[in-house]
Amino acid sequence: MAGAERRKCKCCHKLFRPDPRNRRHHRYCTAPSCRAASKAASQARWLAAPENRDYFRGPVNVARVKAWRSRHPGYWRAGVALQDLSLAQDVDSTNKTVDSAHPALQEIILAQPAVLIGLIAHIAGTPLQDEIARTTDRLLRLGQDILASSAARSPRPSLTAGHGRDRLRDIL
Repeated sequence: MAGAERRKCKCCHKLFRPDPRNRRHHRYCTAPSCRAASKAASQARWLAAPENRDYFRGPVNVARVKAWRSRHPGYWRAGVALQDLSLAQDVDSTNKTVDSAHPALQEIILAQPAVLIGLIAHIAGTPLQDEIARTTDRLLRLGQDILASSAARSPRPSLTAGHGRDRLRDIL
């Protein structure tokens, strides 16, 4: 029986039955972690190809994205990005006692990188990765310069006392 063939998953190493329509390519089982590993491996293979290495970089692609964004103003601010839609999780309706006004600490911590990137995109005035990277580099150099000048003036600055706040005002 051809459909009874079992294969070992490349991620979890458990036996599974590959989809008969895609048997020769099917190397991962359907567990969510294995599907994520499959997608990561697929993307890594695609990016490793010489013709794809700079697919998302360079002035031609920046111009292409800028042109698309000019035709679709406010798209990135108005709603959810496509990658966010693919990562959306089902709402668990069984847990009705959770206070949604106070998110869990883990959720706040995990959201911080997104908030930081959003803040930098807001400062830069664009969601383009190249512009965000340039703005981030500029902000990093500025912060390092501020910290270096602060360290040169005093080996241990204290910002908790009133004179510490004055010192921070002088730095900024």
